[in-house]
Amino acid sequence: MAWDTERTRQLLLDAAIDEFSAHGFAGARIERISARAGVNRERAYSYFGSKRGLFEAALTARLLCAFDAIPVDGEGPEAVGRLAGAYFDASLADPSLARLVYWESLELAEPVDPVHRAYRAASTTERVAEVAGGIPVEDAAQLLLTIVTLCHSWLVATNLGRIIAGDAAAHARRRASIVRVAELVAADAAACMRSGVESDAEHARHA
Repeated sequence: MAWDTERTRQLLLDAAIDEFSAHGFAGARIERISARAGVNRERAYSYFGSKRGLFEAALTARLLCAFDAIPVDGEGPEAVGRLAGAYFDASLADPSLARLVYWESLELAEPVDPVHRAYRAASTTERVAEVAGGIPVEDAAQLLLTIVTLCHSWLVATNLGRIIAGDAAAHARRRASIVRVAELVAADAAACMRSGVESDAEHARHA
């Protein structure tokens, strides 16, 4: 039945997300994924083709949820700060995406599903550019990358928190810092854009 097929696939996918985020691509085992899902091992291969195919499906599923969950609304640096805070909260609630992305970078030579991911990232970047006050898309891309990497690194480089800040569990302070960074970068990008527009207008007046 179609419902059983979809349910079985989802069980495998959920188990794979847990397994790969904990052990990486090389350390993950299909046997453990199948056992956790309560599904025959051969069924995992029939749905996803290979261990690599299952890893790709797990990472893509988490990425799509993350992109869809980013609240891009309002306008100005404060709105960008809210976006950063919301992404931090979502990442903290489910750190599997941060871990999967870092495992991907460490273990795979090429990114998973680059064309589709680039398309989704570009769409989100365009929305961030609008919220930040119509800043150039290139600046918005760097802003979004800054937010994502700051949030993810807090979850996968926890020892740095102990060494630098003295408390790896100080989530509230780290969240506030990331929000502030996002606001400042957004404000700076908007100021540079306005300065460029004013400079162009000045040159036009004297031309």
